[in-house]
Amino acid sequence: MNILVCIKQVPGSSNVEVDPVTGVLKRDGVASKMNPYDLYGLEVAMSLTEKYGGTVETITMGPPQAKAIIDESICMGAKCGTVLSDRKFAGADVLATAYTISQGIRKCGEYDLIICGKQTTDGDTAQVGAEVSEYLGIPCVANVLSVDDVADGKIYVTVSLDNIVVKESVKLPCLISVDSDINSPRLPSYKVKKTLTDDMVKFISFADFEDQDANHYGLNGSATQVERIFPPEKNTEKHSITGDAKEQASGIFDVLKSRKLI
Repeated sequence: MNILVCIKQVPGSSNVEVDPVTGVLKRDGVASKMNPYDLYGLEVAMSLTEKYGGTVETITMGPPQAKAIIDESICMGAKCGTVLSDRKFAGADVLATAYTISQGIRKCGEYDLIICGKQTTDGDTAQVGAEVSEYLGIPCVANVLSVDDVADGKIYVTVSLDNIVVKESVKLPCLISVDSDINSPRLPSYKVKKTLTDDMVKFISFADFEDQDANHYGLNGSATQVERIFPPEKNTEKHSITGDAKEQASGIFDVLKSRKLI
């Protein structure tokens, strides 16, 4: 069973400043880490290959330094990984990002299963996984709580649909997005880290893609653009309402009415 896990390098802290002129996150000098949700996807992949056999590979899109999370994934058990890196990919929204990743996957080979984390902590859109599957023309299942079995060319999963939990079977190849409740990720191996070699990580650029239309990538290929990003204003104002239940309810009503919320 050949599994590919999509991972992303994100800021290591939630305390990231926003450039007031460009409206984008200031990533320079900010420590980075692997997107936490992707760690759960990696653990699912490792567990499946331990049970059913096969290999795990990883793929990411980002600047050259994104190689660090590919190295980390290898230390967790992946066989190798790929970094999609090119200036033409910069400024991509979720649609252009998904298209770029789909092109990278086609370049890397064929897989029985592609796994994504539920979402990324720097974007929180939870859209890329589904869009990648659409570009690849394979089924997608989101909010996977557990992978129950793989048999007869199908994967059997338990899925959360907000108010209900359902069991589904999906024909392989397919893509699944997993949530944080699915497992506890393993730690990277220091012994493996000492054996890392450059040939374990492959870099792919725009020139390597079959689709050479630059208008499909990066800012040019984005259907949406963020006009402005700004940090929320912090308000430490407090208002306490005392008294019995009736007095407190009346006080809350007066506050909401004075602020024209009701």
